Amino acid sequence: MGDYSQEHENDVNDPRTFLAGLLIGSMMGGLAGAGAMLLLAPQSGKRTRAKIRQKSMELRDKTSDAVEIMEDAVAQAGVKARHIRAGVREQAKELEQRGQELFDEQKERFSTLVEAGKEAVQGSRA
Repeated sequence: MGDYSQEHENDVNDPRTFLAGLLIGSMMGGLAGAGAMLLLAPQSGKRTRAKIRQKSMELRDKTSDAVEIMEDAVAQAGVKARHIRAGVREQAKELEQRGQELFDEQKERFSTLVEAGKEAVQGSRA
């Protein structure tokens, strides 16, 4: 059950899910508008059908454009995410390297102090 909620949470946070929902909502609104126009139209059935056909084609074109824009936005977000991940990895490597250098420096200092302590203890015994 925990896996499902984690998967569902990831789906909810996915920008593609949001954009797809937005697109579907937009299409549903367009279809509802076309249906309302059909029911409330004061013109002949032939003119109404022609108008609905025209509006449907316009809506299809707008939807196609919206899908292309959405796909471009998702692709751009993916590229940016890859750049960010690469930058984070590089910074992590640099921090790891610097941390290792600091560790080695402290280890050397500590070893020097231990050696000096050993010599002091041996010198006091003699």
